[in-house]
Amino acid sequence: MAVPSTRLLVLAMVRLLQPVHGYDVRRELLSWRADQWASIAQGSIYSALRTLQRDGLIDVDGVGQDGARPERTQYRISPEGEQEFHALLRETLRSIDQPKFPYMPAAVLFPFADRAEVIAALQSRIAKLEVDAEFMNSEVRRVLAGSGDPIEAEPYHVADANRFLALHLEADLQWSRETLARIETGELDVWTDSRIAPFTRG
Repeated sequence: MAVPSTRLLVLAMVRLLQPVHGYDVRRELLSWRADQWASIAQGSIYSALRTLQRDGLIDVDGVGQDGARPERTQYRISPEGEQEFHALLRETLRSIDQPKFPYMPAAVLFPFADRAEVIAALQSRIAKLEVDAEFMNSEVRRVLAGSGDPIEAEPYHVADANRFLALHLEADLQWSRETLARIETGELDVWTDSRIAPFTRG
């Protein structure tokens, strides 16, 4: 069973930055782009902090107020939280769960769409993936150009995580380019099967 990403990552941020406010946990995770690759909603971070506190995995280290800002609670990992963190991390490191691919239903249903529409959609997809892959590679360079100090910038290992994402984007881009080329040359033709063609007119 997959480890809940939000639980593990929020616990990790408390451990890394303690004592830490929920706002700084959120800021750090967003700077790592965890909202994208782990689908962590901003509100779920605060919910996870409350749950971790309820479960005895983090402790309140104090409540402070900076000027006119609202009071903010500081958290610190508990001994039980330290054990839980290592258990969750160990399980995740050994995980071979594969990601779900939202584009897969479209790929298997190409025959039921108009050929010209599939080509146009793939061309648009390729353009977007090229931009995304280049951006992610630029993020790798940006992180490595920083100090690596998690208090003031993303730690260097975030560059490796970004490279992981970049490679996935590049693999998707390669598949999209190859598939488009095969359709355009006629090597991949899923539209002339008489059992499928009638559905494209619906």
